[in-house]
Parts: sequence; structure tokens; C-alpha cells
Amino acid sequence: MTTDVPLDLGALGDDFTRDPYPVYARLRARGPVHRVRIPEGAEAWLVVGYEAGRALLADQRLSKEWRRASPSLGVGKVSVGTSMLSSDAPAHTRLRRLVAREFTPRRMERLAPRVQEMTDGLLDSMTAGPGRSADLVKALSFPLPMAVICELLGVPTLDREAFRTWSGTALSSLDAGARGRATAAMTGYLTGLLEEKRAAPGDDLISALIHTADDDGDQLSADELIGMAWLLLVAGHETTVNLISNGVLSLLTHPDQLALLRADYGLIGNAVEETLRYEGPVETPTYRFTTEPLDVSGTVIPGGGELVLIAMADCDRDPARFPDADRFDLTRDACGHVAFGHGIHYCLGAPLARIEARIAVRTLLERCPGLRLDTDPARLPWRTGMLLRGPLSLPVAW
Repeated sequence: MTTDVPLDLGALGDDFTRDPYPVYARLRARGPVHRVRIPEGAEAWLVVGYEAGRALLADQRLSKEWRRASPSLGVGKVSVGTSMLSSDAPAHTRLRRLVAREFTPRRMERLAPRVQEMTDGLLDSMTAGPGRSADLVKALSFPLPMAVICELLGVPTLDREAFRTWSGTALSSLDAGARGRATAAMTGYLTGLLEEKRAAPGDDLISALIHTADDDGDQLSADELIGMAWLLLVAGHETTVNLISNGVLSLLTHPDQLALLRADYGLIGNAVEETLRYEGPVETPTYRFTTEPLDVSGTVIPGGGELVLIAMADCDRDPARFPDADRFDLTRDACGHVAFGHGIHYCLGAPLARIEARIAVRTLLERCPGLRLDTDPARLPWRTGMLLRGPLSLPVAW
């Protein structure tokens, strides 16, 4: 069920940014498909509910290629180069094959001791001073994933604060001009980085991607290398920042669940999966465009490059799939959530994100007895836009 007049989500203001779930639930009660205007300004077809959302995440009639977008949408590309995230099969299949051979779960598992070492160092710094409070985003949630992905990719000299600003602006700003300037700055930086790696390759993932080839000798082009570097650097830290912050926030605002975890750290894996379901780091995935009309439960979404957004945040709060879905429950079986997507675009970095979150949250709780939120949760500033979901800062005390 939908209406002729789009629902202006941007007009809902900070309340929607802070807590979009009641809005999604009301829409879901009316049907899975709704015409909306997103805070970034474009009109889109918003899909809510687990069954419809999961099906469309895997539906290859929806394209990730920006050339498929209708010019009337007025949306600008939010990535650089060509990557898996902006490709359809069979191009996507080829790109993923070339990257996956260097980005294996086994390689990610070998990083666990180094992730632990980095976490310990950051928490040493956070707890060293006389004070007993900190902004967890600045102290742990941001620097840990950024340090891990930079080390994995071989980017020791990255100006991390500058890159954080570019990345955050490109993905979350509601100002199209600011998004464009940030994207251009990142493109220039990555072009220089790849030139340096070609001249002096190292034992790192970017060097490997420059030189890797499949059995037929196929290699990534210059444009594809820029796209992959952007994808791995940005996706490799942005989502994990939010996963760690959202996990800690959910635990601190649900003291009964925090007590369960402190009593049995064997639940840390469950805690990460429930965070992914309950307060995942991605609210809606990157844009998809129709290549033909789609009938979703009786509502026809036109072809011709219409923008379709799948509310993954609502999929994982659908009581038809997860009973008592608005309850944060570490004992729940959260298997089947779509926080990392579904289908051919399922997140390649999911194993690494899980490792970082498990280590970061457990070590934080072990090192900081009495950890508590140091502000009213209603006062927390949240990321704008509909792509990433997480607090911009998270004041904590211990």
C-alpha cells in the first residue's frame, strides 16, 4: 500500500534520525512498499518488513550500477571508481573473485591477536589519565577499526582524521556539494596511494590487489583499484565504528542484558549478533535502481531507474521474523538477520567486523568495571542520512 504524496522522512527531523523504528513499524503495518522523500532530497521507494526486504536484497532485477539511475532522481554517486558495491553480475562476480582470494575469513582470524593488542593500547590510553570518563567513539570505536583496516591494507601514513572527515561527509552529509567535495578529496588521495604502492609494493592487501591475477591473467583495472581501495577503506571502518558504538550503547541502556554478559562472556558472540539485529550499523544499503517493473505484494515499482531503498533496520525489527523484536535480548537466536545484507552483495568484511566487535566490547567491559553512559540517551547526536546508523559521540564513565 502506498500513497501518491511521498512521505517526507527528512521533515520528521531529529526524532526520526534518533529512532526511526516506530516510523518503519507504522509503515510496515500498512504494507511493504512506500513512496518517500529521503533526507538527502531524492524520492525513493522504501521497502519495509523482513520477507519483502530480504527478497529484494537478492533480486538482481535491482541494479547497483549508477548508469542505471534515472536522471530525474537527482542523486549523486557516493563512491569512487568501480567496485563490487557499484556493480552487477557478471562484473560483480569477477570483481568479488579477485578480491575474495586476498580477503579470506582465515586471514581475518589471523588478525585477532593484533586486534586485541590494538584494543589494549587504546584502552590503556583511555584509562591512563586521572579522569574516569571519555567519548567512546573517539577513544575506541573509531580508532580501532581505522587502525585495523589501515594496517591490513598497508596505509601507515594515512591522515586518519582527514580521511574520517571525508568518509563521514561523503556517506552521511545531507549537503550534495559537501558530499561531492569529500568524494573528490578521497579520489585524489587514493590515486596517490595506489601510485606509491605500485612503486614500492609491500606485504599488504592493496599491494596484493595491484598484482593479483586469476588463472586467466585477469587483473583489476586502474579504475577498479581505486574503487576497491575506497570500498575497503571506507566500508572497512565506517560500519565497524557503528557496530561497536551501538553494541555498547545497547548494553548500557539494557542493564539486565549487560549483567548477563558480565556474568558469562561466552555470550559475547550472541551480544554482537543481537546488536547487528537490534541496532545494526547500516540503516539502508547503498542505492539500488529498477531495471524493469517490480511487483511487491501488489504494489508495482516502475522500471526505468527508480530508486529503491530496503530498510534493513526494519527487516531485523519485524516481529513476523523475530518475536518480541523491539527487545534487546542476548539469549535470542538472531540468526537470519540482514545487517550484513543478503545475496551476492553480502558484506565481504563481515568476519572481520565480528572479530573487532567481540574483542572491543568484551575488553572494554573487563577493563572498565561500572561502565555507564555519561549522558541522557535522548541527548546523543546521531549520524544523519539513511545509510549509516550510529551515534556521533558516546560519552561513558567508569
